[in-house]
Amino acid sequence: MALGIVATVSLVGASFWSVPAAGEKSVNLRTDRIRVSYVPPKNPAHQAAYELLKERRVLERFKEFLSPLRLPRELELRTEGCDGEVNAWYEDDAITICYEYLADIVKNAPQETTPEGITRMDAIVGPALETVLHELGHALFDYHAVPVLGREEDAADQFAAYIMLQFESKRAVRRLMAGVAYAYNREASLPSLKKNPFADEHGLPAQRFYNALCMAYGADPKLFADVVASERLPKERAEGCEYEYEQVGRAMKKLIVPYIDQALAKKVRAKRTLQFDDRR
Repeated sequence: MALGIVATVSLVGASFWSVPAAGEKSVNLRTDRIRVSYVPPKNPAHQAAYELLKERRVLERFKEFLSPLRLPRELELRTEGCDGEVNAWYEDDAITICYEYLADIVKNAPQETTPEGITRMDAIVGPALETVLHELGHALFDYHAVPVLGREEDAADQFAAYIMLQFESKRAVRRLMAGVAYAYNREASLPSLKKNPFADEHGLPAQRFYNALCMAYGADPKLFADVVASERLPKERAEGCEYEYEQVGRAMKKLIVPYIDQALAKKVRAKRTLQFDDRR
């Protein structure tokens, strides 16, 4: 499988890491507590993806990017086969990304650029990065006993979107969020495989689609003006998106940023750790 997840948009350092901390916490916390593991796949169909991920050192890039996080214990980031299950999750101090999940993202990405300008690589890298950050949100909520008002899955979505919207390159931000929106919109167009999707802890795909667009528009109304002009994001929802984005920002700065080592973050930012090219 030509795994485009490891090859596309230049993610040139998130300015999120540079937000001033509001009251540092000190409870035996240390930086650089991410460890990575590429578990050899059981399914031969995933062997090429496994080898490519290792060759491009994808998890090592995430490890360095996340190294400024001050954690009370180690957090493992791993890829592995999940016996046919298309999934990703956080549990027991580990974020697991299934090869099946990565393969599903690649399979569902458009072969050609869409009328909205979403490329195949956008539709692969955006959802893949959003998934890792979503699960990282769950991990940080657990590690630091972060109070969550509302559904944790919604909070993890907001955490992921907020970080993606902090990348310094507007081109990267635009492409990443477009890819995330594409994936949710596509999922929303399909019949749900869940017995009762309304009872699920996650929002419905259509809700997550509009939430992602709202966060993007709230962060940069000029960059994402077309999502309102085209009515992909209803004007009545768009009116409150700047407030929604700022609300998430206040929570992030109060609850998450204090656990970031600012000196190390500055070094990581300068190295542009998460930088992908267009090779396949």
